[in-house]
Amino acid sequence: MKLIFEISSLLERSTAKIVTHPEEQQHWDSIREAIQQMDTKMVVINAKNNRNMQIPLSSIAVIQSEDRLCSVRLITGEHYLLPKRLKFVEEDLSEQHFVRINNQTIINTACIQTFAATQQARIQVELVDGSSYYVSRYYIKQFRGKLV
Repeated sequence: MKLIFEISSLLERSTAKIVTHPEEQQHWDSIREAIQQMDTKMVVINAKNNRNMQIPLSSIAVIQSEDRLCSVRLITGEHYLLPKRLKFVEEDLSEQHFVRINNQTIINTACIQTFAATQQARIQVELVDGSSYYVSRYYIKQFRGKLV
């Protein structure tokens, strides 16, 4: 298969346009799967030995603010540090499956198991690892928009 890359400023930043011959339409699903399985990585710090590591974004469950750093918790329960402030992490992950739910927390929407409304116009989110977080009123619209 021959690949040709073109640049178009008319497309949104996170959009890729793939043009194929009509006879290749049967391969679209496998092409879509291959592209979606490409997982971008994030460089984090292992606090035990102070070494940098690359972890796939799909393995991240929660990112929480801790002073001028962020704590990254994986689905497996491992913890790492990210030398960025939460607002910059949010900007970097805006195109991914991550959403900010309160002033201290960003969660991976792929890790959400259930969510339900609670008192005082908040939403309680339970992740697949059993942890629970609250979506503050300020971030509810953004949270709902990301899940649609």
